[in-house]
Amino acid sequence: MAAAARAAGRAPESVTLVGVTKTQPKEVVVAARAAGLADFAENYLQEALPKLAAIPHEGVNWHFIGQLQTNKTRAVAEEFDWVHTVDRLKVAERLSAQRPFHGEALKVLLQVKLGHEPTKGGVAPAALPELAHAVAALPRLTLRGLMCVPPESDSAAEQRGYFARLRRLRDDLNASGLKLDALSMGMSGDFESAILEGATHIRIGTALFGQRPSPA
Repeated sequence: MAAAARAAGRAPESVTLVGVTKTQPKEVVVAARAAGLADFAENYLQEALPKLAAIPHEGVNWHFIGQLQTNKTRAVAEEFDWVHTVDRLKVAERLSAQRPFHGEALKVLLQVKLGHEPTKGGVAPAALPELAHAVAALPRLTLRGLMCVPPESDSAAEQRGYFARLRRLRDDLNASGLKLDALSMGMSGDFESAILEGATHIRIGTALFGQRPSPA
């Protein structure tokens, strides 16, 4: 991470390492926190809740990175600090309405679909400006930036192409009046390319924790 950041002329601390603990037992989360990791990501709400309860919340940021169903938004709005996968206004509206007033606003990212993979969520780039301005106007949410899960590729040039496109989309939104500072992009196999193109948050599972445990 530090080498990629320096190669891009960036400070290493400008990139946040988000540990993806999906399918990992809560003991792994506790150990990672003890080792100094402060940002954790989960895909599935019911799996995440025992892990959130296992470590003190102070000094820790929990990121929701799974596809959001409207019947699960309340718990996500109440328990998480960040949501990376907003791609519909209805979901954003529910998160806004259900975010507790006693805490700070929920930080959200819009997931953008850069490929043509039907199994992946995300708003189409053409529809992004309308969604972004609508979400930015909602109370109890702070729109921080964009997120993507591009098609897998072993080509660094192809990886960087997708990430550069997300950065340009963010820059275009800022030129239209928004103030977005976050780009959640890059995983274990492509995080260096993502950092070179401006990632502020990289989502790492396998490279930190090894292969995910097989389901029982």
